[in-house]
Amino acid sequence: MDTVADFITIIRNGYLAKKNTVVAKHTTVCEGITKLLKADGFIADYTIENVKPSKKIIITLQYFDKNLPAVTGIKRISKGSVRIYSDFHKIPQALSGAGTTIISTSSGLMTGKEARQKHLGGEVICQVW
Repeated sequence: MDTVADFITIIRNGYLAKKNTVVAKHTTVCEGITKLLKADGFIADYTIENVKPSKKIIITLQYFDKNLPAVTGIKRISKGSVRIYSDFHKIPQALSGAGTTIISTSSGLMTGKEARQKHLGGEVICQVW
């Protein structure tokens, strides 16, 4: 089971179905991705609900002019079967810099831009545009 791929699919399908909120299973990595998406303006807000038997992340999706989604594409790069690692100077850019690349570094999850500034490489998790 790839929880990050499931999380990305939930967000993608939520935007395609024009939903206001989506609910995903909580993991530490998914929470980190959610924080980065909120900081970059790809989602409006999120809350973490601690309901038994498991925690959940409730994500409020961001739309412009009530119809245009903030996320037009989200793609998992590093998969369970094929891990993709990158040095800080070779971190791929999403849509020539218009999107965001999320990297798992030794200092935690961060955007590709932050990783380049801190000279940190790592596993390329996903790209959002």
